[in-house]
Order: sequence, then C-alpha cells, then structure tokens
Amino acid sequence: MLRLRGGVASLADTAAWDAAHADAGDKLVVVDFTATWCGPCQRIAPLFNQLADENEDVVFVKVDVDENEDVAAACNISAMPTFQYYRGGKKIEEQIGADPEKLKNFVKTLK
Repeated sequence: MLRLRGGVASLADTAAWDAAHADAGDKLVVVDFTATWCGPCQRIAPLFNQLADENEDVVFVKVDVDENEDVAAACNISAMPTFQYYRGGKKIEEQIGADPEKLKNFVKTLK
C-alpha cells in the first residue's frame, strides 16, 4: 500500500517497498526511515518534503518503522531518522541522524 504524506509516498508494507524500487528504475531513491514519536524525524521532515518538491528526478519515500517493521528490519534500521539511498534497488549510501546539510549534499551528489 502506498499512502501520500506531504507529497512523499509512505510505504506501508513490503509490496509497496518493492513496487517503489521497481517503478523508480534507474532514478535515485531516498528513503526516510522515521517514527511519529521521533523528535529529530519530525524536525527534518519539512526539509525532506522540500527536497522532494525540488528534485523531481529523484524518488523520495518514507517508511514508518512502527508501521512497516518488516522493511525496517530487512534494512537493519537501528536509529531514527536513517536515510538510505538506493539506485536500481541496491543501497548505495546511508546517513544516520537528522543532519540537514548532509541530507542536501547526498541528494545533490548522488542524483
């Protein structure tokens, strides 16, 4: 299932995860592993949404670790927020923590 939050797709299950990567093709996919109770996650969310609006050639998605435990576990998520960067379904980079400059730089250099 794919839900939209602020223009960014929220991946509710493994099928949505697989579909998002398949649909992205060779585009960069930026995944925000988040939780509603995570303060830093909520603080960086507006920037994540802004980057999604500014970079239409990049796919931005969110995974709520409490709602989609299977994907979070498969991706070895142990801290929130964690941003993972994928191309062709393969992880190419990871960022742990809500560092706005790091997030902007990874999107800029990896796309």
